[in-house]
Amino acid sequence: MTLLESLKQYTTVVADTGDIDAIRQHRPQDATTNPSLLYHAAQMPAYRHLVEEAAEQASDIGGSHAQMAEEFIDQMFVLFGSEILQVVPGRVSTEVAASLSFDTPGTIAKAHKLISLYKKKGVARERVLIKIASTWEGIQAAAELEQEGIHCNLTLLFSFAQAVACAEAGVTLISPFVGRIYDWYKKEGGGKEIPPDQDPGVASVTRIYNYYKKYGYKTQVMGASFRNVNQIVRLAGSDLLTISPDLLDQLEKTEGVVERKLDPAKAQAIKDERLRLSEKAFRWMHNEDPMATEKLAEGIRKFNSDAQKLEEYALSQVAEKVG
Repeated sequence: MTLLESLKQYTTVVADTGDIDAIRQHRPQDATTNPSLLYHAAQMPAYRHLVEEAAEQASDIGGSHAQMAEEFIDQMFVLFGSEILQVVPGRVSTEVAASLSFDTPGTIAKAHKLISLYKKKGVARERVLIKIASTWEGIQAAAELEQEGIHCNLTLLFSFAQAVACAEAGVTLISPFVGRIYDWYKKEGGGKEIPPDQDPGVASVTRIYNYYKKYGYKTQVMGASFRNVNQIVRLAGSDLLTISPDLLDQLEKTEGVVERKLDPAKAQAIKDERLRLSEKAFRWMHNEDPMATEKLAEGIRKFNSDAQKLEEYALSQVAEKVG
């Protein structure tokens, strides 16, 4: 048995890529995308037809170049997402622009737009997760969308405060960033490697998982942003794990058995008390975690920078189409 086959006994495996061929190869249940992944996928000759179709749709809509570029990006997300859904049996996560991270109404409006585009492609909303940054504003948008039956994946999650607020909001899924948490603590420690059994990213996801299971929250935990196979193996049993193609390759090529680490039965023993966070309490608790504060801000900036690259690419495609 390979490590990947063994892992799949306890955990839903999700491919973290926009490359449809890589998804086909690893046969995950779900897939996630983001502007950076889409930008890279859009450069591949295999997906040129999707780029052409998005540019065509955007030029048909008309308006300013900026409006057409925004339309191109929305269309690209949905076209790639629809193709991915022909390969995976489950769901695809489609991201709301990072520039809307502090804009609750803007996030809701963008989610509605994406869901309507998927509907036109014949994709039911049950197969789409709208990916939103775990800011207070993002979490409030997700709470409203979930009430409407639009399912959300709350990303850029680094603090326990974010995890608690997401569960209270009834979101479908959270994506705590294991690798980025590890990176921060490694840098703080002068660049020294942290022993696997003391990995702070793994510890963070373990704590969140146990809290959710103890208090019966329906929100699922999907560990994300892994640096190595060891981090993945130590989170076997998490509801889902989203894994890059190179790490999926390693798991698939390594023989072995993965032992279940996270288990709802073990979660009952935790000492964390149940919390109800007001906005003020959330902001204070999150602010008290310097790693989470820095990483959330940095993550939003990075996602926005990736989106700007995609936007520049979109403008070039639209200009080509419009002439």
